Amino acid sequence: MPTTLPPRLLVLPLSAALALAAPAGAGAADTDPVVVANGTFSSPTVPAGQDWASGPAEGWSGVAAIASPTRSGHPGGLQATALAPLGSEPLATRVRGVAAGATVTLSWDDNPDACISYGGGRPYTVTVAGQNNPAGSFTTKDATGKANWFTGRTYSFTAAEDTPQITFTFTTPPVSPGCRPMITNVQAKQTPPPAKPPTPGSTDPCAGEGASTPACTTDAGNKEKIKNCPATDRTCLDGVAGKGEKENAGIKEQTQALNTFTNTPREQDPNTAVADLCKVSGALTGNLEPGDTVIAPGTWWYC
Repeated sequence: MPTTLPPRLLVLPLSAALALAAPAGAGAADTDPVVVANGTFSSPTVPAGQDWASGPAEGWSGVAAIASPTRSGHPGGLQATALAPLGSEPLATRVRGVAAGATVTLSWDDNPDACISYGGGRPYTVTVAGQNNPAGSFTTKDATGKANWFTGRTYSFTAAEDTPQITFTFTTPPVSPGCRPMITNVQAKQTPPPAKPPTPGSTDPCAGEGASTPACTTDAGNKEKIKNCPATDRTCLDGVAGKGEKENAGIKEQTQALNTFTNTPREQDPNTAVADLCKVSGALTGNLEPGDTVIAPGTWWYC
């Protein structure tokens, strides 16, 4: 008699279970680079000998202060911007070259700055339009009294509009600039949305519902008549397609206009006008030696 084994439970560590349950990020496979305007906050440049410049940086909006490379302490030697406190206009920009429906992965670096009086990390959010794009909540590394950068933060979303706006918001009441989170090196990659199929009838006006219009009905009938005309029967072809009276009249009018323009008397012979221009050219190039130019002046134009 066969032996029946008791059912076994599959036991997974909590971290593995969470990994299986967690959905993949919207931009996990985003690979096409997208330009983020002034993503390193290099403009305006903080004057030499100063720690800060008034913001926002070019290409961005909102209240922000720009830190010099020395003040930011970024490992890549980049300028950075300190996010404005809660209640002020947040830092924002639009990502050009992204169409609605594209998946986008945003990346950047953050730093709690040197202030340690508030302890811990600095919380902030990243938001973008779209009901399916929840705000991303982030916290910098703990403040240590000096720069403590985290490189490579990411936030993925699906663009709900063309040129979507991204916004960084510091979620703490007003504090001094040295106690605000800094960000820099903002970059983006995307997977463009699938190309839209052509609308039926967009390339052929007689496709679909357009086939029943008078013009298309006549056109279809003429095509059938031409198909039945012998190739050598000009009378049959003329009876369907016409003799091109309008086209011939248009060609005749253009020919007459060209003849009128060509035969219009000129105040000066064209060759005389060219000779006068050559005098100017000769005055400018007359003193040049053969080795002064790669191409001899005499081959530049008519002169």
